[in-house]
Amino acid sequence: MLPDRARAVVVGGGVIGCSCLYHLAKEGWTDSVLVEQFQLTHGSTWHSAGLVGQLRSSISLTRMMQYSVGLYAELKELTGKDPGWHQLGGLRLASSQPRLEEIRRQASWAKTFGLPMEIVSAEEAQRLFPPMSTDGVLAAAFIPDDGYLDPSQLTYALADGARRLGAQIEVRTRVLGIETRDGRVTAVETDKGRIECEVVVDAAGMYARQVGALAGVDVPMIPFGHQYLITEPLDPPLEPLPTLRDPDNLVYFRTEVGGLVMGGYERTPAPWAIDGIPEEFEAKLLPQEWERMEELFANAIARVPAMESAEVKAFFNGPEAFTPDADFLLGETDVPGFWIAAGGCAHGLAGAGGIGKIMSEWIVDGRPEWDVWPLDWRRFGRQYGSRAYTLARTYEALSKYYDIKYPGEERQAGRPLRIAPAYQRHVALDASFGEKGGWERVNWYTSNAARGDESLRPRGWAGENWSPAIEVEARAAREAVALFDQSSFSKLEVLGPGALAFLERLCGNRIDRPVGTVVYTQLLNHRGGIEADLSVMRRAEDRFLLVTGTAFGTHDRAWLERNMPRDGSVHVNDVTSALACLCLWGPKAREVVSFDHGYMQARDVTVGNVPCIASRVTYVGELGWELYCPAEYGATLWDALCVDGVTPGGYRAIESLRLEKGYRAWASDLTAETTPFDAGLGFAVKLDKGDFIGREALLAAQPRQRLVCIVLEDPRAVALGSEPVRIGGEVAGRVTSGGYGYAVGASIAYAYVPVGHAEPGTKVAIDIFGDWVAGEIRADPLYDPKGERIRA
Repeated sequence: MLPDRARAVVVGGGVIGCSCLYHLAKEGWTDSVLVEQFQLTHGSTWHSAGLVGQLRSSISLTRMMQYSVGLYAELKELTGKDPGWHQLGGLRLASSQPRLEEIRRQASWAKTFGLPMEIVSAEEAQRLFPPMSTDGVLAAAFIPDDGYLDPSQLTYALADGARRLGAQIEVRTRVLGIETRDGRVTAVETDKGRIECEVVVDAAGMYARQVGALAGVDVPMIPFGHQYLITEPLDPPLEPLPTLRDPDNLVYFRTEVGGLVMGGYERTPAPWAIDGIPEEFEAKLLPQEWERMEELFANAIARVPAMESAEVKAFFNGPEAFTPDADFLLGETDVPGFWIAAGGCAHGLAGAGGIGKIMSEWIVDGRPEWDVWPLDWRRFGRQYGSRAYTLARTYEALSKYYDIKYPGEERQAGRPLRIAPAYQRHVALDASFGEKGGWERVNWYTSNAARGDESLRPRGWAGENWSPAIEVEARAAREAVALFDQSSFSKLEVLGPGALAFLERLCGNRIDRPVGTVVYTQLLNHRGGIEADLSVMRRAEDRFLLVTGTAFGTHDRAWLERNMPRDGSVHVNDVTSALACLCLWGPKAREVVSFDHGYMQARDVTVGNVPCIASRVTYVGELGWELYCPAEYGATLWDALCVDGVTPGGYRAIESLRLEKGYRAWASDLTAETTPFDAGLGFAVKLDKGDFIGREALLAAQPRQRLVCIVLEDPRAVALGSEPVRIGGEVAGRVTSGGYGYAVGASIAYAYVPVGHAEPGTKVAIDIFGDWVAGEIRADPLYDPKGERIRA
């Protein structure tokens, strides 16, 4: 019987919905209910191929997969239901030299997770999976803890576990509406009655967008048909074997009752039901598309010759929903109390257990144990309200699902979308553009390349998307003056009579300073972790301008709005598009402008004919200003500043400069799991200013790790992030970011290591594509350690 009230209502009875319900009940929210319009699994779950692999592209995803595997292995004991888990291992073939480099890099990542992964020969891979041909195979990665499972059995095991803990499941119950009051979720209306609640979890899979629309939330997901087939038993029938992925050939395999499951991710994925899923599409498949399967089938025969004569027992073309980056979509939306847990169908089964854990902790405790920014709902901006843009980006992500992701590789779909006022000036200078948050941003100017040194190109992947222009632009900022367009900075205005008190409560640093002061600070969560890293410019007694990273505006605005008072005393406005921002940095910056004022101060000035806010701050460690002007003046401001002697520069030069100076980057060096004291940012925390979010946690904290600067002995060996750091023969840390410093002539990496090993002079080694490269922890920063240049 449908309850009148529940603490949480989970919408969707697939594997993710049942995992969320199970974990909410484990957290003590036993008065939660799941509603499913059909029967459990009857959306996309039932036709999943069932492969479970643990090593993924991000720390968050890998942790989720590891947790899931542990949960699946113990579910039978916990619930009495067999989830159909077969822990037989997983092989990932390298059928090209770049793929071999990729699996070597992944093997180094695995060391930081304690994940058992080894590189094996083609012959050893064939011993583990006898039907495969070794033609073209250079090596393989093998993880013995991977495997496959039955998606329906897993779902029912999780559902049974939730029921045993006291949660309720109602099938054949369709959600008709979601009620809100004062902007917050208050109830769910179903065809069987109304349920009052404080939380709704949209775990409706390919229906998630339609459920979101009931709450006024646009969910950026598109269903695509995913095809695979099952053969009759081979002759002789196969014993259960490890899973096999051959990403260079776009295919995967697993055993099934003596035969094989074979599927993959083709170059021409097929979107479906873009405008909404038909009514009563219960446990159905799409028409078979053999033509779309031809390339995969040919590749499958080349890898497993027995496929050519195998008889096909079943062919699946099942719709699954994907996000624009083919990863999960998790977190609370702009409607308080309305949460999303969907997407990521390519690894939905593998991650379902971890998703349930993350969502339940987030909902109940306000923060999951792990940093999940790569999966956070807020990583997608307002541009994804466009169905056409979402489709273009999702199609691109899915068509390249098995491709190697090189550092600095740029996506192309839907571009250009957001362009800065000076965009055409950059085009005229032969800019090489990157994209972030929909913005076209200059990586470097090819017109500068001829003056650079090609011999500085890093080895391997770090040199794939690189230009000699980066050196020219970085040296200009160090030796003369460079001009950077950072109009894509996210800019948030906080104003109102309660603005100061509000920011003092959110920020670790002291904000109550004179008008015109710029404060560098972090916004912390209750555990002391860093939710945002930004600057606060005081424009008036009751008005502040917050400047944060391009990709983080939606995230940071949501954090502000979630924590601001509801009495109307504070307002938050996104003014990103209203202001252009050009940054003039370098020891000769004063020769370009006619004004001057102190470091970390902002003044209203005029540059040529353009009214500006000149904020004397820097992300490169040199004298200079961030110059903000109304957007319509942006091109004119560029013309006034880009004069003889000024070198235009791009974001890749900024990255090199910030590493030399030891400036941190959020989402890599700083996360919701790391504290300012861990990161060496204690100077930006004022514990004596009064109470603020995270203060109690910081007072009680005993830091166990510290972010350190490492210089590698080989200057052309460049760390890219996530590599293991070895100290005294043991893996002791993980690289957060790395690059080459042109002024210091060194390969630089930042990494968290135990406090007891963080002293300068400590010898370390970093695993870069399978080679341990020697290095040393150095005093941070390497460049201008006393900060004399920025205050000159």
